[in-house]
Amino acid sequence: MGGGLAGHELAAAVSEAGGLGTIGILPPDDLRAELVAARRLTARPIAVNLLLPFARRAHFGAASDADVLVTFWGRPARRTPNVWVHQCGSVEEAIAARAAGADAVIAQGVEAGGHVRGTIPAAELLARVRAALPDDYPVLLAGGIVDASDVKAALDAGACAAVSGTRFLLSEESGAHPAYKERLVEADETVLTELFGVGWPGAHRVVPNEATSRWLKGDRRGPAWVRVIHRSTAPLLSRVPMRLQSSLAAAQTSGRPLFGPAAATAGGPPNLVAAGPLYAGESVARITEVRPAGELVRDLASEL
Repeated sequence: MGGGLAGHELAAAVSEAGGLGTIGILPPDDLRAELVAARRLTARPIAVNLLLPFARRAHFGAASDADVLVTFWGRPARRTPNVWVHQCGSVEEAIAARAAGADAVIAQGVEAGGHVRGTIPAAELLARVRAALPDDYPVLLAGGIVDASDVKAALDAGACAAVSGTRFLLSEESGAHPAYKERLVEADETVLTELFGVGWPGAHRVVPNEATSRWLKGDRRGPAWVRVIHRSTAPLLSRVPMRLQSSLAAAQTSGRPLFGPAAATAGGPPNLVAAGPLYAGESVARITEVRPAGELVRDLASEL
C-alpha cells in the first residue's frame, strides 16, 4: 500500500496492537521521514515495503532504518542487513527468494488486492510453496485475509503468519482518499486488470470505477493496444522520479487511457478516484465499515 496509503499512523497503530505495521514505498526522503514519525508513536518493529520496479539505491538506504524490509515484484536479492521478506506469486519465485537469502517469503494468492503477482488461489499456492521449502522455513500468506477465521485457516494450513492489506486500507489510519474508502465499503466485486500499467505493465486487482467502466468492455485486462504501449514504455517510465509520477497522475482522466498505478490518497489529487486504480482484494465484498487499525489487529488475532 505505497504512495501514501500506508503511512506512519497506520504502521504504528498496527505494530502497537501486536502486528507488524508496514510503511509503503514513497520517495526516499518521505520514506525516511515516515519512519521517524512512526518511531515517535511506537517502539515496536516497523517494516517498509519496496516495489522493486521503482526502488532505487536511496530507497534501500532509507529502508535500512526499518526493522524489516519487504520487497515485491522483481528478482529477489538481499539489499539490507536486517530481516528481509520477499513476496512471491509462484513456487519458483519463492525458491529463488530463499536461495537469495530471504529470511521468509510471502505467498500471494490471485485474490489479493493491488499489485497481483499470484495466479492461483492463496490456499493452493501456500500448499505448493510449503511443500517446496524446508518445514522450518517461514512462509506467510497474503490474499483474502479479512477476519479471525481467515487467519486461523492460514495458520492451520502451514503459514507462520497472515498478511492483510485490504482490511487495513479500510481503517481510520489508512491514507486512502475518503471517497476511495466509500467506494470500497460499497463494493461487491473486483476486477483483475492491466489497465493501470503506465510505467508498470502488471496485473492490478481493483474495484470498478469510471476508468474501468469505459475501457474494459471488451477485455478485462484492458485494450490490447494500451497494454502494448505499457510494455514498450515501461523501461523508461519506471525510471521517472516518484514525485514526477505523482504530478503526472494529477492529469489523469477517465476518458484518456493513460493510467498509472498511483492511488487516490487523502492528500492527493481527487481525480484518481475516477481515473486511477481503486486497489482492493476480492475480500472487499466482506468488509462493511471503516474501523481503527488497532481494533482490526486484535480481532484478527482473536481466535489464536
